[in-house]
Amino acid sequence: MAQVLVIGSGAREHAIAQTLLRSPQVDQVVIAPGNDGMTDPGLVIKPIAATAIAELIAFVQGAKIDLTIVGSEEPLTLGIVDAFQQAGLPIFGPTAYAAQLEGSKAFSKQVLAANHIPTAASDVATSLTDAYAKATQFGFPVVVKQDGLALGKGVTIVKNTAQLTALLTAIYAKDAAQKLVIEEYLAGVEFSIFSFVGEHGVVHAPIAQDHKRLLDQNAGPNTGGMGAYSPVRWLSNAIREEAIQTLVEPVLAGMQASGHPFTGILYTGVMLTEKGPKVIEFNMRLGDPEAQIVLPQLESDFYQMLLDLLAGQQPEVVWQDADIYLGVVLAAPGYPVKPEKGLPVPVITGDDLHMNYAGVIQQDDALVVNGGRVVTVVGRAQSATAAAAKIYAALDALDTRLQYRHDIGYQAVQAENETKAL
Repeated sequence: MAQVLVIGSGAREHAIAQTLLRSPQVDQVVIAPGNDGMTDPGLVIKPIAATAIAELIAFVQGAKIDLTIVGSEEPLTLGIVDAFQQAGLPIFGPTAYAAQLEGSKAFSKQVLAANHIPTAASDVATSLTDAYAKATQFGFPVVVKQDGLALGKGVTIVKNTAQLTALLTAIYAKDAAQKLVIEEYLAGVEFSIFSFVGEHGVVHAPIAQDHKRLLDQNAGPNTGGMGAYSPVRWLSNAIREEAIQTLVEPVLAGMQASGHPFTGILYTGVMLTEKGPKVIEFNMRLGDPEAQIVLPQLESDFYQMLLDLLAGQQPEVVWQDADIYLGVVLAAPGYPVKPEKGLPVPVITGDDLHMNYAGVIQQDDALVVNGGRVVTVVGRAQSATAAAAKIYAALDALDTRLQYRHDIGYQAVQAENETKAL
């Protein structure tokens, strides 16, 4: 029986571990550093930081771990995959070079341009005056992105001159040489494609839709994600295939041709515009909260799928299509600016409901809040309407100060209502 290491500490890593444990080949999953909410049978928490690469290698060698999968982005950009490969240890994820697709927005734009992949027009700025001039050239609204990793919160849609001045002044007060990617604003509908990539095989997961804004009706600041659902039934298979063929396959082919092939999980954030699908961004790992609602749909063996991809084979994979999975994130008061810690974490129970834990810690006999996003509550039903109703009936009955959106899956619910009306 196999032992697998998952690197990371959030609800995404919790979902990855649970999916691995469904494999008949996996006996135990170790999560480093994990969190105190991960108490499922077969899960073991190892308090090693995700960025402590040398310590992780020593642990894997000593514990005879059969496979490592990296959940979070920072160790990928630091070269954890390169280090494991040099030590002869099986690991699923991109090299440090390929990880620049997320680690540097400027690098990502260069790859998009070199491979003629549709995306927003953009420019790079490295000073306050430069950024202001380039942003105003695009007109409003305009998108301002920090070049490096920002935990999903480095993107701002600026609507007017006053907002632009305040944003750029604050950014360059912290770092006078900050590199920014300034982009035209793309109007349309967003969706996410997750592709598990090996040397000679690719598995595309069901489409997901994330909700980034903090508040209902897409108001408030961007966050790491406040909820998601999958599959996105109102999005046609033709659009999905067009996005894969015009956005995903060209970047994989381009990385291969450059001598730096991509292996691991490629997240393609897509905007469906009037002119067709365009890339918003690339990440090189599963999204959070998308992992929590995509991975439960995998009916085949996740561990075997990863082994096949690493062996250069095309896996045989089965995804369910009977139910919608919908996840709602509970976040601390004050998130994303200054999360309030120490509040009790509620327990949600019910048929076809489960919880994936993130920013929690054990105090005495209870879990309390220890971060921004606290837990993802995931429900399943035959429709988005039913899944949302099931989750919100449980959440709205809670006595809690944790904040959450009340409209996750609203586009799917609207599409179902329109279909009923026909």
